[in-house]
Amino acid sequence: MSLRHAVLGLLSEGPASGYDLLKIFEISLANVWPATQSQLYGELGKLSDAGFVTVVAEGPRGRKEYAITDAGRAELRHWLTEVEPTPVARRSDMLLRVFFLGILEPEEARAYLRRRAEAAEEYHRNLGELLPAVAEGEDSLSVYGRIALEWGLRFTATQRDWAEWAEQELDRIRKSQDAPGS
Repeated sequence: MSLRHAVLGLLSEGPASGYDLLKIFEISLANVWPATQSQLYGELGKLSDAGFVTVVAEGPRGRKEYAITDAGRAELRHWLTEVEPTPVARRSDMLLRVFFLGILEPEEARAYLRRRAEAAEEYHRNLGELLPAVAEGEDSLSVYGRIALEWGLRFTATQRDWAEWAEQELDRIRKSQDAPGS
């Protein structure tokens, strides 16, 4: 996914200024594709140069409102239907570290896994706080935003559950090693 397609997707819902787009990013897309103000405004310029968006209104202090063009819609449709998504977590420095936790003392390894569980739980809680905001509307962004949010909630719950299981697994192995006759 690219910032280009995120902006085109948002503009497919209707015209918006860079400021409006940034606010939508902050409350929804930032959880799957974060963007800074300078990245967003830079992308709007590139999209305009490519003919994918056009300025439909200008206001005070240089405020511009953009709308997606037919070429922009065609690009967005192409990306949605013909470009395969990047696989999730093909590389994970978190899991790479797990392979080498045996180098650490058992308590350090457990602490690492505990931190992963706590981080996943915190992110899960933060995503859950977004639920009331996206549960409201029946517009396309709300409906599909809820579906994307549900993926995030399930994914973070799985991460948390896995880290808690892994910590218990270390305890189980340690206990079996400490048992008489081992």
